[in-house]
Amino acid sequence: MTRPHFLLLTAAACVLGMSFAVACGCGFDPARAAATMVLAIMAHAGANVLNDYHDARNGADAANQQGLYPFSGGARLIQQGQVSALDTARWAALLLLLLIPAGLLLAVKTGGGLLLIGMAGLFLAWAYSAPPFKLMSRGLGEVTAAVAWWLVVLGADYVQRRHFFLIPAVSAVSFGLLVANILLIAGFADAPSDAQVGKKTLVVRMGARRAAWLYLGIALAAHGWLALGVWLLIPPTTALWGMVSLPLSLAAAASLMHHAHAAQRLQPAMVLTIAAAVVHALAVSAGLMSLAWG
Repeated sequence: MTRPHFLLLTAAACVLGMSFAVACGCGFDPARAAATMVLAIMAHAGANVLNDYHDARNGADAANQQGLYPFSGGARLIQQGQVSALDTARWAALLLLLLIPAGLLLAVKTGGGLLLIGMAGLFLAWAYSAPPFKLMSRGLGEVTAAVAWWLVVLGADYVQRRHFFLIPAVSAVSFGLLVANILLIAGFADAPSDAQVGKKTLVVRMGARRAAWLYLGIALAAHGWLALGVWLLIPPTTALWGMVSLPLSLAAAASLMHHAHAAQRLQPAMVLTIAAAVVHALAVSAGLMSLAWG
């Protein structure tokens, strides 16, 4: 239910945030870094389990016979009778509630700004799936994901730096946009069942063809934002190492354009989309760390 194959995305976001702090000469505290990684992954896992619970309650996962497991359609453990919806809710609550005392302790060690990031992250993890907000059902799931992973990068930097800083806040937008595309492409296979239960995701609202063009636009905007930031001298030039993810995004976009109405053939594009976000984060991190190592 925690969908561990997706948790690498959060680990990469933490590495990216820490790299900004190290590149700026703010040092590196291994204990705080480990705590950051564990708490961020717990938050992601809790949000995934909570999403499974609410998709079981609204019938989306039960109606979904076309999802591309494990990339879309939920973990399906409830639908297979391996766990109950109640146990799923309890597991989600345990993961998310444990974050509160642990996050408070880390904030004591780093600064009060981390509380703001943590509260915003917990709110998004809950509001993404749960009523009354149900952001994923209102076509706001992609925006929510982009902001949530932007916050992970910002938080990982803050824990090391102990204050907010412009460079990671601006630069992490590119990564957030690539994360949004992961949610967007997953919605293609889920669109029929989502529409059936009243989940008005972007793919349901826009239709497959226009959503595919949106995917391409987001991919280009993500990499264009990184290039613009470097041109404006916000992140260092070595952050352009992140452009290595552009071919992955373009390959995924080409596949999506070709198979927009044949969602069962989109699994390679989904893999490329996830790889683009992870590679982008790690490549930018490597570029930043090359300054510290140099």
